[in-house]
Amino acid sequence: MLTLRGPKIPRRGSALEELAIIHDGSLLVRDGVLQEVGPTRRVENLALARNAVEISAGGRVVMPGFVDSHTHLLFPSVARAAGPSDSEVAAGARTLRSTTGMRLETRARLHLEAMARHGTTTVEVKTGCGPDPSAEMKILRVLASLKQKPLDIVPTFLLRLPHADFWAEDQWPAVEEWIGAEFLPKIRRRRLARFADLYWQEDAGLGASGRQYLEVARRIGMGAKVHAEVPSPSAAVALAAEHHAASVDHLEYASADDAAVLGRSGTVATLLPGASFHRDGCYAPARSLIQAGAAVALATNFNPHHTPTLNMQAIVQLACYRMGMTPAQAISAATINGAHALACADTVGSLEPGKSADVLILNISDYHDLAHHFGMNLVHTTIKRGEIIWEEGKVAPRPVQALRPSW
Repeated sequence: MLTLRGPKIPRRGSALEELAIIHDGSLLVRDGVLQEVGPTRRVENLALARNAVEISAGGRVVMPGFVDSHTHLLFPSVARAAGPSDSEVAAGARTLRSTTGMRLETRARLHLEAMARHGTTTVEVKTGCGPDPSAEMKILRVLASLKQKPLDIVPTFLLRLPHADFWAEDQWPAVEEWIGAEFLPKIRRRRLARFADLYWQEDAGLGASGRQYLEVARRIGMGAKVHAEVPSPSAAVALAAEHHAASVDHLEYASADDAAVLGRSGTVATLLPGASFHRDGCYAPARSLIQAGAAVALATNFNPHHTPTLNMQAIVQLACYRMGMTPAQAISAATINGAHALACADTVGSLEPGKSADVLILNISDYHDLAHHFGMNLVHTTIKRGEIIWEEGKVAPRPVQALRPSW
């Protein structure tokens, strides 16, 4: 059993290797919360355990549920293999405005259920249609209706600046003021988003605009995040560190200097090997970041059109094979550090008393094997808040007669 028990801060350096393993361990769950975590002999002898329902995981690995801390679950539908341009995002936003909330919810639910089958129990979901109030609010309302059905969803408002498809350049000062004075506070008041994310663009002159946006977010009590997938992300990294952002994401082109900045900051470096796999094959320098003392997390960057990967097991495997991380480092990055990137490590990301009973039972006997089965689903059981939300079933033929209508 990998408990990931440890300090209440993001894991860095050698701490990423510390999985706090109990070789014959048990969990005691009550009302969806972990009551006890420890050796089986001790837990079984507790008074609270006398009438407990037993779930056997003999011969299998037990670990915390995956925390996928960067996804675009409801990204606008655009037909393109690489990253979307502003015009494509604008076209997608128009499509979103004409799509009913019920249809969006149905589509998102299918993806969330697939994530649950592959072991994700907490997921961050970004908006990102640009400053289009109608499309953004529709996504946020859909996400609010999907919370805890079946996963915990952490909604994030992603702002792309500037966006000429909606406003002319000379309108931007007024637009920036409106976003900070009205739109972002409105989202916060309605509790529709926990984070404000900034999509950094080198050639957009975002210094003052981006700084103002993150300042407003922090002032009204929202967490900050920064997208840094540009070829020279140093300015984005510095901005994220300056504003104590919860995370700065992508970092495929991060330099040694960027790693040093993150090593001195409290900002988590969220790496997305799935995005690199589906695009140009340029992976973030995970080893350099870890050696510099940066807190590293892993996430899928799931986007049904550009990064169609929702399996966090595959992300762990890519991190080991393409980014030089060890299995222990990758597991820590995909669980407890992902939780820190979402500011929810006090409730998820590890198996400790008082935390949510988000548990995976895997069809392997050694956690190292998680890095050696690319594309396979090793999850035997997914448990969310103490309830089994997915369990592996038998493969069995279905008689043709059963498919015929009764009439």
